Formats: sequence, structure tokens, C-alpha cells
Amino acid sequence: RRVAMFSAVTEGIDVTVEPSYLPQESRPDEGHYVFAYRVVIRNHGDVGVQLLSRRWLITDGNGVQREVVGKGVVGQQPHIAPGGMFAYTSGCPLPTESGIMVGSYRMVSDLGRHFEVEIPAFSLDRPDRPRVVN
Repeated sequence: RRVAMFSAVTEGIDVTVEPSYLPQESRPDEGHYVFAYRVVIRNHGDVGVQLLSRRWLITDGNGVQREVVGKGVVGQQPHIAPGGMFAYTSGCPLPTESGIMVGSYRMVSDLGRHFEVEIPAFSLDRPDRPRVVN
């Protein structure tokens, strides 16, 4: 099975997301589906950046949206040097077997400029189910 990868580039910052379903943590009979996503952030620019905060918009299969805003990612505010990268894995529980996530990272460059970096929209889908476009 081919793994879905989703990618977006903003001002030389490349964000790639690889979502997956976690059947061992999910309880479909209770309406509890757990997904993981691995994010790789690459700095193709010539100035270092620091990730300050994140903003997610999560939509479940019923169209219910929730916003998640927080400092950094996985307890860190990583600095990414020119040509460097930072990767992390996180998770998202949903009450439905599919959903969509999209968001942005707030960054500051080593020159003190603040800017938003797009996180591409990606789908969370239970692989053994027919795919539904939300």
C-alpha cells in the first residue's frame, strides 16, 4: 500500500506530512479512531528559522471542526538552520473514520521577521474503508 504524502512550501520552508491510521489505539465500536502524522520541516532558505507556534483546523467526517492552537510542536520550539530539517510525529483522535487536517506554523527568522508557514491539508482515512471526500 502506497503511503500518502502531502507537501507545501512557503518562503523556502517545505512542510511534508505523512498520515497513518493506528488500529491498535482505535476503538471503532466506540466511535474512537486514532491517527498519527509524521511532519518533516525542511529549511531550503538561506536564513535560519525558529518554529514558535502551531495552528490546526481539524474537520471530522461529520463536518465538525475544531481548532487547536499551541506553542511549538511536541513540547519544542525547534530552530532549523539553512539546509536543515526537523521531524516529529504526533497524533489526532477523531469520532469518525475519516477527517481532514490543515494548519500553519508561526515562524521567526534569525533576522527577526515573523511569518506563517502553510501546513498542507491532508486526509485522515481508515485504510480498510472506502475513501470519502469530505
